[in-house]
Order: sequence, then C-alpha cells, then structure tokens
Amino acid sequence: MTDTAIADRIQFTFTVMFHYLFPILTMGLAPLIVVLKTLHLTRGEPRYAAAARFWTKIFALNFAVGVITGIPMEFQFGTNWAQFSAFAGGVIGQTLGLEGVFSFFLESTFLGILLFGEGRVSPRAHWLSAVLVAVGAWLSGLFITATNAWMQHPVGYRIAADGTVQLASLGALLGNPFLWWQYAHVINGAVLSAAVVTASVGAYYLLAGRHVEFGRLSVALGVGVGVVFSLTQLFPTGDMNSRNVTAYQPVKLAAMEGLFATRYGAPIAIIGMPSTTEHRLLDPVFVPDALSFLAYGNLRAEVKGLNDYPQTEWPLVQITYYAYHIMVGLGTILIAALLLGVALWSRGALFTSRWFLWVLMLLLPFPYIANEAGWVVTEVGRQPWLIYGLLRTAAGVSPTVEAGETIFTVLGFAGMYALLGVLAVFLAVLLVLRGPDEQTAPSEAAR
Repeated sequence: MTDTAIADRIQFTFTVMFHYLFPILTMGLAPLIVVLKTLHLTRGEPRYAAAARFWTKIFALNFAVGVITGIPMEFQFGTNWAQFSAFAGGVIGQTLGLEGVFSFFLESTFLGILLFGEGRVSPRAHWLSAVLVAVGAWLSGLFITATNAWMQHPVGYRIAADGTVQLASLGALLGNPFLWWQYAHVINGAVLSAAVVTASVGAYYLLAGRHVEFGRLSVALGVGVGVVFSLTQLFPTGDMNSRNVTAYQPVKLAAMEGLFATRYGAPIAIIGMPSTTEHRLLDPVFVPDALSFLAYGNLRAEVKGLNDYPQTEWPLVQITYYAYHIMVGLGTILIAALLLGVALWSRGALFTSRWFLWVLMLLLPFPYIANEAGWVVTEVGRQPWLIYGLLRTAAGVSPTVEAGETIFTVLGFAGMYALLGVLAVFLAVLLVLRGPDEQTAPSEAAR
C-alpha cells in the first residue's frame, strides 16, 4: 500500500473516530428523552419534565459537535478518496443523500422545538417533537449503517459501461442481509452507552448529595435500561452480527479470534497474543469448541483459519484481534456491573451503596471505548478491501493528493479537534455542575 493511502487512512480514521464519540450519545439518549417525556405526559410529575430538559441540553451539545465534526468527513470523499467516490458514488450517494434530507433535517428541526418549545406549544406537540428527534437520530444511523453495510457486503448494484458501480435496486440495498443486524448492534450499543452515561451522572449527584431526586431517577433509568441493552448487545444483536461476518467475511472472523489453522471444534481465545510471523497465538487461554458452536451452532464444525487465505487478503490481524477482545471484554464488564446494580436495586440498596455509585461513575468511558473498538473491528477487519470484493483500499485514493499534504491536514485536524474536544467536555461538565432545572415549565406554573 502506498504512503498516500496509509496517510489517507490515518486521516479518515482519526476524524471518523472522533466524530463518532458524539452520535453514540445522541442516538442512544434520544429514546431515553422520549421515555421521560412520555412519563411526564402520562403522569404529570414535574421531575420527569426536569429530567427531560436536562438531558435534552446534553443531547443538543452532542448533536452540535457531531455536526461540526461530521462535515470534514464528507469533504474527504472528494479530497482524499476521489477514485472511491467516482467508482461507488452511484450507490453511496443515494444513502448519504437520504441521510441528509430525511434524517438530519428532521432531527435538527424538531430539536429546536424540543429545546425552545416547552410552554410555547402544547404538551402533546412537545412530546411529539421528542419522538421525531429520536426518529431522525435513528434514521440517520440507519442510512449511514446501510452505506457501511453495502461496503461490507455489496448488493443491489450493477457495473456500468464506464466501469463504475450504479444502484440497481434500492430495496436490495436497504434489505441487505448484512445491514439489519449490524444496525441493531449499533443502535443497541448507543442506547447502552446513553444508559451508562445517565446512571453515571445520577451517581455523581447522589454521591455529592445534590439534586438527589433527579439522581435517583437517572440511576434507576440508566441501570434499568442498561441491564437490558447490555444483554441484548451480546445476544441477539452481537451474535447475529457475528454470524453475518462468518457467512460473508470469514477471513475477518479468523482475525477476530486469532485463528491461524483451520480447526474442527475451533476454540475461542479468552486471551492470547497473535503472532503473524509464527502463525499462532502466543500464551493463549482457550474455551474448547466454543467458536465452532457460536459460528455454526455445532461444537465440531470446521472454522477456516487465516492460513487458508493468501496473506494479501489478511486484515491487520493484531489490531482486529485486540479491538475485538477489548469490545467483548468491556461488554462483559458492563453486563456484570449492571446485573449487580439490579441485584442491589432488588434489595433496596442501589441508591445508598456508595461503593457501587462510584462503580457507575467509573463505568462512564467503557461503552465509548467498546463502541469505538467495535467499529475498528468492522473497518480494519474488512481490509484490504474498501468495498468488499469490488474495490481495494489502495485503489480508492485521490491520485493527485500527496502523503505530505494529508499529514499536514491530519496535524491541523488534531489541533482543531483537541480544542473542540476540550470545549465540548467543558460545556458538558458545566451543564452537569449546574444540574437540572427542577422548576416547573412556564406552562405548568400557570396552571
């Protein structure tokens, strides 16, 4: 691979991973705001409205930074990946266009009503704005994931006379068998992340002895939602997404598990260090037959190893392997911690166990790291293909851009995003320190 392609990959990796820190929370927090608005609408208790207002402010901050960091990614399709855009624009232009027209504008329009409409529109209209913001956030995730799923498993296309790829069936693209479990896993991970953030902030208030009622509500909502979505992140969404990888990208599966030799009754490696020079895992700890069972439902099924494929078809094995194990390891920790929270809740000790409230606070970065690691597995594991089986990554770069130019822009992005990240964290911390506005809305005070 050329120096230019490597530099372009580094730039896109940096910008997309930084950007994705913000949609994780917006996609996950939107339905939780709907839950709070629904509880307020049906029960009329001001505490639900106050909680919804607080989390809407956090949502809006993430949404704004997400938009700012997402714009440079769009330009990179033209500046750094011109040959990819020329080759596949007839397909990916459809889903990216749909994302802008149908989801971004829907989300941004009704976010304005959600932020500034309380007391100015009817309670039902305000509730509906929260629902439509959530619909917009999830639609955005759907169209972006559909684009990525097509790059993982291209369907519904035809090759035009000029050699480019054109969309033959939008239905086939949106019905891609790779899409729906991948999308479910992405959304599930986002809701789990928002639940952990909600519980962590609530735990902070309980430990500090401030906004105690809001803290209890946030911890209860976060632990209750989080335990469900931590389990569904494992099964069925994680399991079925992995089955798609098994069916359509078996070399990625082998890299994820560090499996070099084809095995009947292949084990899962709990730990180990993959060596691409010795073609084996160093110092592994195995669960016998587990990989065969999880991949094919048969303890003795054959699972092909990396040695069955040319090394030119291998992804970056170490990165794929370690990212996968980080994702699974952190997911396991989240399941255990949230199940412990439910056990404490059942005994009436969830809100008073200070040690566990500290655990909830310390869990805050875990779902972010796990989500990012999951996307590393997805994207690095697809290499050396940009569009699986159709276009190699090295063939998608812009022919007139030099590596030095890209390195220069990476340094610029690093500086700007560092400032933007510090500002975003500062504003989020400021919102948390100020706490929820527990006063009733103007319309409620007048009643």
